[in-house]
Amino acid sequence: MAPLPVAGGKRVAARRAAWICFADECGQTLKPHKAATWAPKGVTPIAHVTATGNARVSVAGLVCYRPGHRSRLIYRTKTSGRGRKGEPKGFRERDFARLLDAAHRQLQAPIVLVWDGLNAHRSTRMKALIAARPWLRVYRLPAYAPELNPIEKAWSGLKRSLANLPARTAGSLAIAVKNRLKRMQHRTHLIDGYLTGTGLSPPTPPGP
Repeated sequence: MAPLPVAGGKRVAARRAAWICFADECGQTLKPHKAATWAPKGVTPIAHVTATGNARVSVAGLVCYRPGHRSRLIYRTKTSGRGRKGEPKGFRERDFARLLDAAHRQLQAPIVLVWDGLNAHRSTRMKALIAARPWLRVYRLPAYAPELNPIEKAWSGLKRSLANLPARTAGSLAIAVKNRLKRMQHRTHLIDGYLTGTGLSPPTPPGP
């Protein structure tokens, strides 16, 4: 999993008629982000939230691009901090593998995956899981380059949409996160815009 040679990754995708998928994870707690909002003049709006405990909704997702096809957002969520002792936080290697398997079934084509250097992405276990999937090719983004990953812009939009949200339980927060991601899935122009915003060129169509 060498750092991404953009042109090389695009050539591989074109040669294999593959989807280029950019992956990343984000998380949301019961403490919402604060943002400006409407209120009667002179009245400061107050949103009462729980903001206690360690409840967290983690999201792992892919934005997927292929010439001639509608761009896709594919994701999975995981809720932690509900009091289960020893419960792992966030996504681990097997979780990532299940997400990739689900994407492969949905896209019905090979995948060229681009993601960062998170420990779980380059562990020995993850390398074995990748090697067991002949339809998968993996490239790593340069270090400290979130601006090159279009799904970062999806997470930014998600967090803005959750600003001031008074979620009181992990369950209600998970529902809110899924609702907003489902709306994104139906707005293909947004998913296309995430790639445009990185300055990277679109995938290359396969040759004749």
